[in-house]
Amino acid sequence: MTDPIEAIAFYAVFVFAVTVHEAAHAWAAMIGGDLTAYRGGQVSIDPIPHMKREPFGMVVLPLLSVAISGFPLGYASAPYDPAWAQRYPRRAAWMALAGPGANLAMVIAAGLVVRIGIAVGSFGTPHRIGFDSITAAVGDPGGLASGAAHLLSIFFAMNLLLFVLNMIPLPPLDGSGALPLVLPESWLDRYRSLVHQPMFSLIGIIIVWNLIGEIFHPLFFGAVGLLYPGVHYG
Repeated sequence: MTDPIEAIAFYAVFVFAVTVHEAAHAWAAMIGGDLTAYRGGQVSIDPIPHMKREPFGMVVLPLLSVAISGFPLGYASAPYDPAWAQRYPRRAAWMALAGPGANLAMVIAAGLVVRIGIAVGSFGTPHRIGFDSITAAVGDPGGLASGAAHLLSIFFAMNLLLFVLNMIPLPPLDGSGALPLVLPESWLDRYRSLVHQPMFSLIGIIIVWNLIGEIFHPLFFGAVGLLYPGVHYG
């Protein structure tokens, strides 16, 4: 049975990480000249506008999945003007990168907090590495530092997963939206028409669902290795 405190922690981190991800998309679109998401109130780290846009993906599905399996599954989206994206494909590509870029920034921030905690003697290397245990409290079993280490671990891993997942260059993920930055100009129209095909997105979801573990696992342990040079896990 799923621990209710653990489930709340996972869901809370999921909501915050996804909210910042979508707010970054909305902010990048606004900077690029598309005010669609801004007018919808999504240039914000308040989760409410994002939940109102995707109540099933942000509330119902993640709550059900975390209650059943202990891990939240869900989705969200930031609206944009397709005519703007067609007119400015590279601005739209930067918008696509902004979401996973925000998650990467939060991974780095969490890593810095871990290193600071190690430097001041609050955190240390854990006996095992997992999604909820990338660092451990020193001499504080069950105390505040232990809870902080647990929450920080989930925060680090959740944002790393969202970064890695969304950088895969397959629709409907953000990585496919970023490809116009590297594709030749003459390919853009053909590529855009291809990725907007529902079947292509379905194929992308199936491929990613089957491969994400193989992709994420080595990158996760590689990221943890940067936190603890000379210590080997996995």
